[in-house]
Amino acid sequence: MSRRFYISGFLFGLIAIILGAFATHGLKPLLSVEAMVSFETGVKYQIYHSLLLIVLGNIKELALNSLKWVYYFLMGGIILFSGSIYLLATNALTGFDFTKIALLTPLGGSLLILAWALLLFKFITLKNK
Repeated sequence: MSRRFYISGFLFGLIAIILGAFATHGLKPLLSVEAMVSFETGVKYQIYHSLLLIVLGNIKELALNSLKWVYYFLMGGIILFSGSIYLLATNALTGFDFTKIALLTPLGGSLLILAWALLLFKFITLKNK
């Protein structure tokens, strides 16, 4: 299970760095300031949750079943939250109207919140060794 967390964390971290660099050097002249700030928000949240995945790879105190749900919430949350922000921020550059998928952003954010809440609950109820 920890291997899955590590690989996912490293992969999402790598993608976030690539997208951040691409936005700074390639998209900046093409996007409005507001769109650029939104894109950067997606990158930041992706990096934060990539780091969380890596940290979770080291946690041995929680039951495997609890971490499985946290993993799924984080994966879905990163993809829906950051992914939809990337698409919405670059909406002016494409022929497709990505505002139709705008509801994916709060859905992804809700999954990220659920992952953090589940972790908090599990650690509050964790028995001391």
